Amino acid sequence: MKITDVKITMFKWNIAPWRTGGRMAFGGQKLLGIVTIGTDEGVEGHSFLGSSRQGADAFAGPLLEFIKPMIMGRNPMDIGAIWRDMWKQNRSVSTNAIGAVDVALWDIAGKVAGLPIHRLLGTCRDQIPAYSSTAWHETAEEYAEEALSFQSMGWTAHKIHPHGDPKTDVKICEAVRKAVGDDMTLMLDSMWAYGYEDALRVGRAIEGLDYFWYEDPLVEEDIYNYVKLKSKLDIPIMATEYAPGRLYGMAQWILNYATDMLRGDVAVTGGITPLVKIAHIAEGFGMKCELHHGGNSLNNVANLHIMMAMHNCDFYEVFPATGANKYGLVEDIEVDGQGLVYAPTKPGLGYEIDWELVKREQEQVVS
Repeated sequence: MKITDVKITMFKWNIAPWRTGGRMAFGGQKLLGIVTIGTDEGVEGHSFLGSSRQGADAFAGPLLEFIKPMIMGRNPMDIGAIWRDMWKQNRSVSTNAIGAVDVALWDIAGKVAGLPIHRLLGTCRDQIPAYSSTAWHETAEEYAEEALSFQSMGWTAHKIHPHGDPKTDVKICEAVRKAVGDDMTLMLDSMWAYGYEDALRVGRAIEGLDYFWYEDPLVEEDIYNYVKLKSKLDIPIMATEYAPGRLYGMAQWILNYATDMLRGDVAVTGGITPLVKIAHIAEGFGMKCELHHGGNSLNNVANLHIMMAMHNCDFYEVFPATGANKYGLVEDIEVDGQGLVYAPTKPGLGYEIDWELVKREQEQVVS
């Protein structure tokens, strides 16, 4: 089997604008891309490229210029060798593009085998709890009301993206804990908002509120202060989402005792191939590896396959909790009344692209 074509179908994705703390804006008019890898045996692999923050047009050019010539004519089943060659282009090509190609190759592998991707990776389970992950709200009361609404639907965990101001953030965390009581697992993702002193103050406050983890209080460049912070707090710290070097940057975080948990997703990390390796590295050290949302529906499917093939991930992230990132599939991943999502059962990624929607909203096909 040989790769005979790589193309990207761009179609419109119009979403009402929304944001999180730290001035991160999402939505508006974006382009979502479908990466299609064709083969001489007629099997095609697909993935989505782009997110509601940064559309596919930001990544498509380098993918086609640098990655496509590299993989044409190769056996699509040589996923490990192809990924390693793609990674060598990471100074010129985004991990989002590398990840999209890798996911499409795994889609081919699953279709050829007639199995879901998680079966090829080594299935560990068939379900996982989800957590609702907030966008930005004006008041602490709105954060509390949102958490209560998901708790009433049977969801068991909830994560806050606060304002980025330490005093306000603590008030938000207090209000949400008071509203949901002790039965709901709560997490805080401060999105790199603080310096060391404020990170320590917020961390001590949410320790007292029994929060499950403390995510990204500092920027990843500040590993020195992560080491200090971790030594002062009992609440588990989770960093490395955008760690320099991605897969190859994890060792220093572990060996320096700078984080309690590792982090990644198929877009930021660069595909299924490196993310599985990060999960295994974490497992070898007895650490959790929690997977971040993928930025689009098919990336979230790819993340879900990995979760089904690892023991050391506790939750599936639904970000934003409103479902604004869901787009482009006939049926998307849904959370049931017990707060659970389930393993895909069909070959490859196992979720059907809404080709009628794509045809209606198509802008261009680039190859």
